[in-house]
Amino acid sequence: MQLLRAPSSLPLSYNDSRPQSDKCFLLSSVCSSSHSQRHQKPPWISYRRSICSSITPKSASASTSAISSGTAEAEVLKALSQIIDPDFGTDIVSCGFVKDLQINEGLGEVSFRLELTTPACPIKDMFEQKANEVVAALPWVKNVNVTMSAQPAKPAFAGQLPAGLQTISNIIAVSSCKGGVGKSTVAVNLAYTLTGMGARVGLFDADVYGPSLPTMVSPENRLLEMNPEKRSIIPTEYLGVKLVSFGFAGQGRAIMRGPMVSGVINQLLTTTECVHGNVQEPIHTFNLRTVIFLRGELDYLVIDMPPGTGDIQLTLCQVVPLTAAVIVTTPQKLAFIDVAKGVRMFSKLKVPCVAVVENMCHFDADGKRYYPFGKGSGSQVVQQFGIPHLFDLPIRPTLSASGDSGMPEVVADPQGEIAQTFQNLGVCVVQQCAKIRQQVSTAVSYDKFIKAIRVKVPDSEEEFFLHPATVRRNDRSAQSVDEWTGEQKLQYTDIPEDIEPEEIRPMGNYAVSITWPDGFSQIAPYDQLQTIERLVDVPQLTPAQHDRFK
Repeated sequence: MQLLRAPSSLPLSYNDSRPQSDKCFLLSSVCSSSHSQRHQKPPWISYRRSICSSITPKSASASTSAISSGTAEAEVLKALSQIIDPDFGTDIVSCGFVKDLQINEGLGEVSFRLELTTPACPIKDMFEQKANEVVAALPWVKNVNVTMSAQPAKPAFAGQLPAGLQTISNIIAVSSCKGGVGKSTVAVNLAYTLTGMGARVGLFDADVYGPSLPTMVSPENRLLEMNPEKRSIIPTEYLGVKLVSFGFAGQGRAIMRGPMVSGVINQLLTTTECVHGNVQEPIHTFNLRTVIFLRGELDYLVIDMPPGTGDIQLTLCQVVPLTAAVIVTTPQKLAFIDVAKGVRMFSKLKVPCVAVVENMCHFDADGKRYYPFGKGSGSQVVQQFGIPHLFDLPIRPTLSASGDSGMPEVVADPQGEIAQTFQNLGVCVVQQCAKIRQQVSTAVSYDKFIKAIRVKVPDSEEEFFLHPATVRRNDRSAQSVDEWTGEQKLQYTDIPEDIEPEEIRPMGNYAVSITWPDGFSQIAPYDQLQTIERLVDVPQLTPAQHDRFK
């Protein structure tokens, strides 16, 4: 094998293929009058806007079990392919929504299942209605049975994760990088909005120094418990949302140094199970060395991020693969300055910011609208950083009072203006997470047969191979390069040519952590891996060899 120098800049790109049908039904993203009450949702929610998520397009026929002739099956799939997902312009057959297709041509009966990626899809009733209509229109069909389901919760992130995080579909960070702008208010109301849309939701209060969750919600059990057999933390629950906060640990606010706080965050996030056990005991102290994992399935985990861009924020971004971030700001210029720092941090860590919420932007009195804190901070964030959606929250005494009373505003007044704004935000989050999940993460693994690190580029057939010793020599940490002078401390001869990594695991969305035999843990950003010299003339793996070395 030979080394080939990579281009200095090779950005990851995603192809957007949107096949079109000559005759199709494009489901509107706004379809309030067409919702039925068939699906279960908490009584406080009444949603009007609708956007459905999608999945990576694939052939539906590969997973379809038909019990009749291929002609009848083809006719049904052709009819269903007239229904187009409104967000992606792709028919539901190509999206892989159609499952378990069964046909009894003699009786004219057709049954199938439409499997969506999230139970929070606001237009699932529209999909069901239209699917019934197009199949029933076939001349030989007398009876149609459509059932709706959602995929089991699982992350879109490629690679190894703690066991519990593998059952969480989407992790949403609500951040402002500045205190006092209403970030916790947005996080709590967003979580309960998503629950009302039919999703399984958890809410994680990451502010150890000043946890807000114990004040903003009123669970009957206000103390996190420990399952002594599994050594796992059991969250408390309020109105269907799983809740975790240091404030529920019985220790109030934390007085500790940054590294200890990062350890507490890590433990709370990765050692919480979302299914209640039989035996529990209160948590009195935190053993940061305990290795236990989160259990249970969540469609969305909303993280109320603490202010700032320091150790805690970096720990969160490294421990979990954040799907997206929602940015909260206020109209003042000072708020914009701090928020901009946070947006840049998320950008560097490859976490897409999908929406901006401008809180306390105005109030109405005497028939006029007043802007006591000025205008423009939210719009400036959207324009400068290209964030696609902006939502305004007015100054309302009821919104502030609900945060103090322990009853979220979207629960207390589900028909009000505030609830409608959060409904729109929830729809935006569902839509944007669906689009992000279509983008396959960079996959990095070690091929023992050819003794090379394999890098798979997202949404393409491209992959390349790197020599392990070359990757190790390109480490840019303080252990390899002097931070003050830039002098290279790690010498070429310090690394043996036959070195092999012991473990490769993802670090958030932006890098992998590579553990080497000497105990060194190297963080290798994806962008850096694409600039390292590549191996050429790599031998192909035969099926027998693949089975042997996988």
